[in-house]
Amino acid sequence: MVLLHVKRGDESQFLLQAPGSAELEELTVQVARVYNGRLKVQRLCSEMEELAEHGIFLPPNMQGLTDEQIEELKLKDEWGEKCIPSGGSVFKKDDIGRRNGQAPSEKMKQVLKKTIEEAKAIISKKQVEASVCVTMEMVKDALDQLRGAVMIVYPMGLPPYDPIRMEFENKEDLSGTQAGLSVIKESEAQLWWAAKELRRTKKLSDYVGKNEKTKIIVKLQQVSLRFNISVFLIYVQTDKTSHY
Repeated sequence: MVLLHVKRGDESQFLLQAPGSAELEELTVQVARVYNGRLKVQRLCSEMEELAEHGIFLPPNMQGLTDEQIEELKLKDEWGEKCIPSGGSVFKKDDIGRRNGQAPSEKMKQVLKKTIEEAKAIISKKQVEASVCVTMEMVKDALDQLRGAVMIVYPMGLPPYDPIRMEFENKEDLSGTQAGLSVIKESEAQLWWAAKELRRTKKLSDYVGKNEKTKIIVKLQQVSLRFNISVFLIYVQTDKTSHY
């Protein structure tokens, strides 16, 4: 098996194994899927840390408002009355105004915290130093652990607009966010090695040879649509000129 050390820019991400006979079309999608899966785990961990501290998400029309404004507008958090953490809640105001402040008890908080740390360890970049390859199965395992912890603490579930629930249901909307810029579309992913693009139409062995014990550093990039459009426009302009 060829060992791929995947980087994004100059930053190490994870190790992945693939046979030299691997089709680069499939391998590129696999690398992008693991990369995006790790980002999803990271986003969930970040939101679950806030869930442990300040409870569930407020309805969108109540976020950022003061208690006085909520009272004046006669707004009600109906989901907050349904989604009560196991063992009751402890009030801990969210100064940002995103969550309802009904935090889980210390015992349930630790269930979330412990699971978050375990999930982070699975997809950590430190796995590179430990020579541990990260697979999509490991990413799914981290997601399942996080989902299980939320179900333990919130057996009634989370509001449909809570970003944690949306992530679990693959309904997250990352448009216009910094997190969204980090995600790489599988169809637009590119792998580079030794200043060469590993073209999807070829096999890994076409570049690295038949030595299955090879270790290479590959960089994951996204196709520049702007570049492609520019090339297309130049081509069209050149094509038009040729008719004169």
